[in-house]
Amino acid sequence: MTSNSRALNSRRITVPDTYDAIQDYYEEQGWTDGMPVVPATEDAVQRMLGPWGEDPSLSLGVAQPSNSEVNIEKVAINAVMAGCRPEYFPVVVACVKAALQTPFNLAGCQATTGGAAPVVIVNGPIAERLGINGDSGAFGPGYRANATIGRALRLFVRNVAGLIIGDMDKATLAMPGRYSFCFAENESRSPWEPRHVELGLNPEDSMVTIHAIRAFYPVMETTVSQGADVLNTLVQATRATGFSNFYQIGTGAQVTLVLSPEHAAEIAADGFTKQDVREYVFEHARMSIADLSGLGHWGNRNYPDWVDDEDPDTMVPIALQADDIVVVVAGGDGRHSAWLAGWGVTRVVTEKIEVPG
Repeated sequence: MTSNSRALNSRRITVPDTYDAIQDYYEEQGWTDGMPVVPATEDAVQRMLGPWGEDPSLSLGVAQPSNSEVNIEKVAINAVMAGCRPEYFPVVVACVKAALQTPFNLAGCQATTGGAAPVVIVNGPIAERLGINGDSGAFGPGYRANATIGRALRLFVRNVAGLIIGDMDKATLAMPGRYSFCFAENESRSPWEPRHVELGLNPEDSMVTIHAIRAFYPVMETTVSQGADVLNTLVQATRATGFSNFYQIGTGAQVTLVLSPEHAAEIAADGFTKQDVREYVFEHARMSIADLSGLGHWGNRNYPDWVDDEDPDTMVPIALQADDIVVVVAGGDGRHSAWLAGWGVTRVVTEKIEVPG
């Protein structure tokens, strides 16, 4: 135990010191996501806590639906199990703080049959320092930081918030992003200011954004190269009856547009700012009541008063306002972008990453 650490509060468990026995025990207790975990020994948890070890009972809030007090020690235990390095822990803490914010509605978006998954987007210098990938293969495997930070958040959702599959978690199908979904904005290849600066932080600050999404919709545009034409392709890709955002704007459903660096460069070269992109999407990503009526999520539609759902010619936007459309740049070479479709009862939230001295 390091000199600046206090005794941990969690109960101690004695398990035979073999790989199989440890993994079997975690699985029998229902503490895993189905993959092997790193044993949360006292020494490993203390190293994960680092400067927070002076007060492992520090509360970050209360997690629903379990109504459990979230202390920093519980977060560290799940970060160890996920395979995080201690230097990743400030990012994990920021993710948990974001997930506990009321607008994120953790219980609402994680218990639903829709199977939403929290995606973590990291901005700022810490992404490069920790090796959080935002370049080629940003959504995929191959990077420990991406895989374990996203996994730590999901293990927290399972083990502390109490969202166990088949119990409080009622997902019909769920999605692979529920194992882990974390990437960085590719700030070095973005033609615009990064998201954390856009939201008022200093360039040297770092931040996480979390968004509970139902799925991501890849869009390939390799033919046209004018920015407005690329945007038009991206907008056309949203016009699908099963895209639930068109039914849920009344509760503030949001979408995230992830632009590949090549698409972003083409759009910016045509004079578009990030705000212009949001405005374009808000004005053009619309579906008519005639196309939406009686299908998809129609029975659970929730529209503001200005949407006349009795007029078949009414055009419903994909979000309530332009600022409900998040725009980030990520990925490597290749003209592939993606829509991250948000769940209707959650809001995108951000949290500054604090690294204690």
